[in-house]
Amino acid sequence: MNISYDWLKDLIELDLTAEQAAAELTRVGLAVEGIHPHGDDLVLDIDLTSNRPDCLSHIGVARELGVSTGKPLKLSDSSQDIPVPAVLAESLVKIEDPDLCNRFTARIIRNVKVGPSPQWLVDRLEAIGERPINNIADITNYVMHELGQPMHAFDLDKLAENRIVVRRAGTGETITTLDEADRTLDTRMLCICDAEKPAAIGGIMGGLASSITESTVNVILEVAYFNRANIRSTSRRLNLATEASYRFERGVDINNLIRASNRAAQLIVDLAGGELTEFVDVFPTQWTANEVISTDISAATARLTGMNVAKDDCDRILAALGIEEKGDSTYSSPSWRHDIAIEEDLVEEVARHAGYENIADELPPTYGAGEYQPTEHRERVLRQTLVNIGFDEAISYSFIDAGHDEVFDLAPGIIDTASDARFVTLQDSVIEGAVRMRPTILPGLLDAVRVNLNHQRRDLKLFELGKVFASGNGEDGLPAEHEILAIALTGGEILQDRAMASRPLDLYDTTGAIQAALEALGHSDVRFAEAESRHLRSGQAASISIGEKVVGSVGRLNDEISAAYKFKQPVYLGEVNLDLVLAQPTITAVYRPLSRFPGISRDVSFAVPRSITFAEIRSAVTEQRVELCRGVDFVDVYEGKGLADTERSITIRLQYRSPERTLIEDEVEALHQQIVTTVEQNLSIKQRA
Repeated sequence: MNISYDWLKDLIELDLTAEQAAAELTRVGLAVEGIHPHGDDLVLDIDLTSNRPDCLSHIGVARELGVSTGKPLKLSDSSQDIPVPAVLAESLVKIEDPDLCNRFTARIIRNVKVGPSPQWLVDRLEAIGERPINNIADITNYVMHELGQPMHAFDLDKLAENRIVVRRAGTGETITTLDEADRTLDTRMLCICDAEKPAAIGGIMGGLASSITESTVNVILEVAYFNRANIRSTSRRLNLATEASYRFERGVDINNLIRASNRAAQLIVDLAGGELTEFVDVFPTQWTANEVISTDISAATARLTGMNVAKDDCDRILAALGIEEKGDSTYSSPSWRHDIAIEEDLVEEVARHAGYENIADELPPTYGAGEYQPTEHRERVLRQTLVNIGFDEAISYSFIDAGHDEVFDLAPGIIDTASDARFVTLQDSVIEGAVRMRPTILPGLLDAVRVNLNHQRRDLKLFELGKVFASGNGEDGLPAEHEILAIALTGGEILQDRAMASRPLDLYDTTGAIQAALEALGHSDVRFAEAESRHLRSGQAASISIGEKVVGSVGRLNDEISAAYKFKQPVYLGEVNLDLVLAQPTITAVYRPLSRFPGISRDVSFAVPRSITFAEIRSAVTEQRVELCRGVDFVDVYEGKGLADTERSITIRLQYRSPERTLIEDEVEALHQQIVTTVEQNLSIKQRA
């Protein structure tokens, strides 16, 4: 932001040199990155943060200097215009979409003479990087930089029926803007129209057809307040950013419209010889100030910054910034400060002007800071377990594209199915299109997989441990946060000191990793059951349960999503709601001596319909409660020659052991045949020879 030093001196009695003013502004948080000359003037290059749109003007910067120097601002007096009565105002200005245009003023100035601007005005604009056009356009730019309020001048005689309609654009409507580009609009965009067609894109750029030219005689001056989010989205959709849209996106002063209109109108009268006539102020959406409660601002400043600032000094600083104390420990933010909302904001303002350099070196009170959270130790164990079995940790953004909304099934317990509002949407996204606070980690993890594959790293084991977000139904209205574990595997198993993969990774590696992670948290009763999930391939997807509680899902990424990511090899995913996992009771580890007696293993293969799973076979064995049968493990699955198309062979291993004696073959064989026969009868399957 370029600020003219001479211009500042017109707005405040300034005893500081340009260098001293730059140092003072930097001290209070408006970093001056450089000072460069322009003719007899000096221009300050100020780096502003996005929450300070009030300083996108000379008056805003002068106000900051006024707090430091104690000098008042030199504000021009507002003229006592009496707006046209509302009944008659609609004949000149009509707002059809007050949610997008909260206030609109229009002033007609007749018999103007359009021509070059005087040299002082040209110098001022060129000093801050603006190109002079003509006296009318230059005045609107001048006032925008002086008071921070964008405005636009139309040729009144070029508007159909000499009136303005503020409305959404119709589908497919077009406009040729001042940059001579043809732009197609849609119903999400706000337009300033005449009786027939768009004359400007609201808050962004005027139309060429209604622009001011040397033949213009009658001018209608528009000064308005538009919805910030709508200006931002329209600017991005049209790829059209202007000085006006930059200010409207961040927020202008809705109570400054008449002052800005008066200032511009007076300059037009002085420099273009116009005559002021009708003035309309349509204000359908009234503004209310943010009210901030602070029982003791001095104590709050000391608590948060360690600075001892007297109550009188706090109130002086806040009052000079336009923040009024209303009584009952309540402060009211001014209309030009959209960022004042909580007590900490008040403290920040006091601290800036009391001097950050005066913040004391002091250890903050703990209030529990630094303590381990109840689940933190178990999460560290979880991370270490996954690292030990070859996983790398990924960290992705907490916001994703809204296009993922209906692509992935979410982990259990994330979304309240009884609520209509499911997702948390950002009003001001950091990345284009990434407007959702993630309800699932999988999109970010898949992006990490894609980046690795694009860099020719094809054998991957990734995990991410982080928070996901969903709309909250609590009294505070804050989003619900859940801790999630997600894993992704693809490629082959790489062993230590081996360049080639020993075998391809598969679904069993994925379920094994999940099982190892959950067992490290103290859950030995992890079960997998066939399930359907929209982002996983049918037949290669399973739910994850601890006891009877479903906590997640695991499986192979389906072909549609794989094609969208351009994956040419299988990718396996798992996602678990750790909040549900950590809420489940754990089984206390009991240590027993190893058996002194050897065990006996028996492998058995069953020819089963494809609908029968290993989990069902294992349950059929364990339900018999044979004391000497100490384990049931999966060995292999076979499909092909010797089996019908509707069948497959599942091989399991039964472990037999006694803690008291060595088992004999005949004893084990009898038990084994009993177990196999019962399984065959209960599941209607046959042992395969």
